[in-house]
Amino acid sequence: MRKIIYATLTAISIFLIQCTPSPNREQQETNAQPVHQDVPYKQDFSIKYYKTSEDEAYSKAFMDRNGVIQVLSNKGLMRTYDGQFLYPGELILDRTYRPLTDKNISAITNIDDQFVYLDDKAVLSNAWAGRLFIKHGLKNAKIFDGSEKLEFLISDGKSLEYLGEGKVLWKGAMKGSEILKAIRFDENSKTFWLMSENTISKVLPSNKNIETVFSGKGFTSFAITNNKIVIGTKEGYLEVDKSSGKQIGNLYTKLPWTEITAIEEIDGNLWFGSTKGAFMLRNDGKFNYYYGERWLPGNEVIQISQAFDESVLVLTSQGLGQIVFKEMTLHEKAIFFEKQVRDRHIRLGFNAELRDMEKGNLASGRLKDSDNDGLWTSMYLGGQIFRYAVTKSPEALRNCQESLEAMERLYDINPVPGFPSRSFERSGYIEHLGNPERWLHTNDPEWDWKSTTSSDEAIGHIFAFGVMAELIDDEDMKTRAITLIDTLMSHVVKNDMYMVDHDGKPTTWGRWNPEYVNARPKMVGDRKINASNIVGMLQTAYHFTGKEKYKETAFELMDEHGYLENLMRPMSEIGKAPEDADDWSKMLSESWNHSDDEMYFVGYWGLYRYAFNDSLKQMYKETIIDHWEAERPEKEGAWNIMTALTGTEEFDLDEAIWYLQEHPLDLIDWEIMNSHRKDIEFMEPNFREQTITEVLPPDERPIQRHNGNMFRLDRDKGNGVSEHSAGDIWLLPYWMGRYLGVISAPVSETSPVN
Repeated sequence: MRKIIYATLTAISIFLIQCTPSPNREQQETNAQPVHQDVPYKQDFSIKYYKTSEDEAYSKAFMDRNGVIQVLSNKGLMRTYDGQFLYPGELILDRTYRPLTDKNISAITNIDDQFVYLDDKAVLSNAWAGRLFIKHGLKNAKIFDGSEKLEFLISDGKSLEYLGEGKVLWKGAMKGSEILKAIRFDENSKTFWLMSENTISKVLPSNKNIETVFSGKGFTSFAITNNKIVIGTKEGYLEVDKSSGKQIGNLYTKLPWTEITAIEEIDGNLWFGSTKGAFMLRNDGKFNYYYGERWLPGNEVIQISQAFDESVLVLTSQGLGQIVFKEMTLHEKAIFFEKQVRDRHIRLGFNAELRDMEKGNLASGRLKDSDNDGLWTSMYLGGQIFRYAVTKSPEALRNCQESLEAMERLYDINPVPGFPSRSFERSGYIEHLGNPERWLHTNDPEWDWKSTTSSDEAIGHIFAFGVMAELIDDEDMKTRAITLIDTLMSHVVKNDMYMVDHDGKPTTWGRWNPEYVNARPKMVGDRKINASNIVGMLQTAYHFTGKEKYKETAFELMDEHGYLENLMRPMSEIGKAPEDADDWSKMLSESWNHSDDEMYFVGYWGLYRYAFNDSLKQMYKETIIDHWEAERPEKEGAWNIMTALTGTEEFDLDEAIWYLQEHPLDLIDWEIMNSHRKDIEFMEPNFREQTITEVLPPDERPIQRHNGNMFRLDRDKGNGVSEHSAGDIWLLPYWMGRYLGVISAPVSETSPVN
């Protein structure tokens, strides 16, 4: 299987045993670092139920104490069919109780977690042995609510009837020309509250007098809390003191979207529906925003209600979104993602993306090659190595073996000694693969390989092989990893610090030669990144092979060609090339390259961990922390945890945990829009491409790998056409955090996601 076998493997193995640190050595040296205790937190995800016919229109949705969900539509009562996380269900006509299908039900509510219905003749329920059946005299009644005593106020928009004790207790009517739009009963004050387009009124059950409490205009929805009335409009929402009827403060407009359609108080938090999604007001005054099919079948929200199982039902024009809040630990989330990767993201041992899906249908997708198969797989492999080092999981070790085989074959499937392919695939599919011009035939008619390998792959390979050589206790795998390090780095050193392709020419990006690197002006990021990466790569090669050529080359680059100065250059000095610079340098520095961040931090493992001496190690620590300081606004979990490698006590552990906890379980590329939001503060265009003053949580922004801009707000193409793998996005930072000891083992476990 492996083309290049060195005669010095025995000596290498002996050297490895002598120089390899024990697992968690760094954490033993830096036990002053903070540690996150992995206790359960609430992870949200959505179960969606789509409409089956375009002419369906919905008005209300509730869940009863049995977990049954009913939705009132223009076609009658509907219920949910099938449906689980990532596998949506449908809304279908509810035929479970035949007598109800013959009734003209116009409204539904939930009292004591039981369904109560309003039709053209009565208020009725199947609960309480069906004893609730109170006739009324409003043929067109369509609005109602009731108390726990099973007394109800109903209306047709103008007339009112109060029902209790099995009969109509009194009748009334709205004042003037006001048309009633909603009724709510407040158990705390034992009062019925009424909303028209321009007024909020109240009426006590014992007194049929309707008292106007607050007047305004354009009311769309309302909710009653302990002390306040919260009123939605098309321009935002306002609050009114329940006792005095006076408005509190100004109209609230700093919202994800201001056209409010529904309001509900759930567990002390206000939930809002709008024409662009739903959002929950948090205790810190900010919002959790639920937009797009990651969360909802449609963005036009009709109603919000709390379910018996403590989930939240968000009824939209296109169906129902059930937002579930599941207690889980980070470890349980990791196990969920481990299954996601193995189930549908392994292609020939590579960590791959699922593409060409039909609107989120996971069964319809195909595994796709990538220019960066080697990098994404290196990051997944690194995570599995850390997992094995921490847990000794046989499954993790087997995952490592499988991905190692794929990585090895990148080297021996092409005819260029020491040159890693970008990828490989069975022959006959080049025209269907990404970048077909980069694919070449092998001597084996069954296989093709992908050329033009980039520095992204090289640094990823060296990272993963180094971690494997250090932490895996399988001698065969260690030896193979060291062989691959030596194979790649021998190719680079032999070819004058270039990666040379099948055509005998350096690839576009595999260039670490001083003539190329130092041709860039000092402020151009490629000068710093290439120096940082190659020094780390050479250190790794020397650390595990003991070959002086790697150490000599590294010091030559640092001492004679300024690579130490290059890699130590502060991030504050990185920017656009001057006007008199060459076009290539200008192109490289048009804006900050977030792929460089990924290459830096992946390379920091070898740069810091395998430093030639303590003086260099201290210098590397300074430049890593300088880079991390520049990245702090992104709250990037991987960068924070990788910075912990240096032993620094400050690396924003809380933000790293925020990233891991807030990352959605749903990694499908749904359409995401945030640029319309009124609750975020925009920034002027800038070099780092930071669009807003504070980064949004991962579950509110587009799914992206670590090489993406975390301040990206929108994704408006290809709704539900692909799913990312958690292997590189989430599992790498989590398992590295576990290995470094800054994330604890789970303090307690709950139950898996269904």
